[in-house]
Amino acid sequence: MLAEIDVAIIGAGVVGLATAGEITQGKKEIFVFEKNRTFGLETSSRNSEVIHAGIYYPEDSLKAKLCVEGKSLLYKLCDKHNIAYKKLGKIIVAVNANEITQLEKIYQQGRKNGVEDLMLLSQTELKKLEPNVEARAGLLSPSSGILDSHTLLKYLYNQAREKGAQFVFNTEVIGIERAGAKYKVQIKDRDGISDVIAHVVVNCAGLNSDKIAQLAGIDIGKVGYKLHYCKGEYFSLSSKYRNIVSRLIYPTPEQAGHGIHVTMGLDGRVRLGPNARYVQTLDYAVDETQKEAFCNSVKRFLPCVEFEDLEPESAGIRPKLQGPGDSFRDFVIAHEEKIGFPGLINLIGIESPGLTASLAIARYVGGMVKEFLA
Repeated sequence: MLAEIDVAIIGAGVVGLATAGEITQGKKEIFVFEKNRTFGLETSSRNSEVIHAGIYYPEDSLKAKLCVEGKSLLYKLCDKHNIAYKKLGKIIVAVNANEITQLEKIYQQGRKNGVEDLMLLSQTELKKLEPNVEARAGLLSPSSGILDSHTLLKYLYNQAREKGAQFVFNTEVIGIERAGAKYKVQIKDRDGISDVIAHVVVNCAGLNSDKIAQLAGIDIGKVGYKLHYCKGEYFSLSSKYRNIVSRLIYPTPEQAGHGIHVTMGLDGRVRLGPNARYVQTLDYAVDETQKEAFCNSVKRFLPCVEFEDLEPESAGIRPKLQGPGDSFRDFVIAHEEKIGFPGLINLIGIESPGLTASLAIARYVGGMVKEFLA
């Protein structure tokens, strides 16, 4: 007789951890399967650690709604459990007339999304706030910030475990098959291959979430779930730049990302990035030949940055549904009952603002699970 559980969550990134904590109640058996040696080793820990306000995304999109909700939940959680953060604020800058027009559109979009504290800045107002920034106008988002993502991940992991979720690391899901009204989940670990029966499967597999959906029998090409890997690299600035800005400074956004921006760690260290390059394979090496492009990009609004002061730092991969040249794609968070997979919940394309939205995403998924298991 196969072991039977209530919910199998695949992936222990920030969304998998938050979801496990949200849906675990003493009477439910929740198992989280993670192919890596521990939690949060991929997209969740390789990012800007920015708490986003929810400005850019189309009105009523999941990205907009869950980012705005998630930001509020995240700040409350950080306050309650002493997770380090700084609500620094962020300024999106415009260096020419076209970008000023774009900035005004972003302002309107943010307001539609319920971000009510945005302020358009004149050149003079911007200069007062950030003397080292050279731009013709700015858009101030006071509620944007940065946080210690590693402490957040650790808290969410410990919380889920305390509630009764069980984590199985170094374990890869290699098969998902309908078994009556349930699912037979095939796993591979150091001891070999085994099966478990789950009433609900929640796919939080991040960079591999499209492959997991495919394992379950979904035609990912037909339903539009194929992921595109988009690499983002970071360069850090030398210590002499520690106080060069007091807020996050962003350019007006580009097609694949928000553009190379200036962020700070909680320790005050300044870094540049990420860029956005579509790649075929998962590789976290920083391409040092990108240094000149980084420097030139940032010099447009921060001219005091010198080429020799940039050092390669880290890289991450975004699991994007939006391919090169494609228009906006929203998060996929879907209970697949309508296409013949009751009890299978797919989360696909959870890129930025996934970290900010993680607690709100967990609530959203929790509602689906509760309704199905009721």
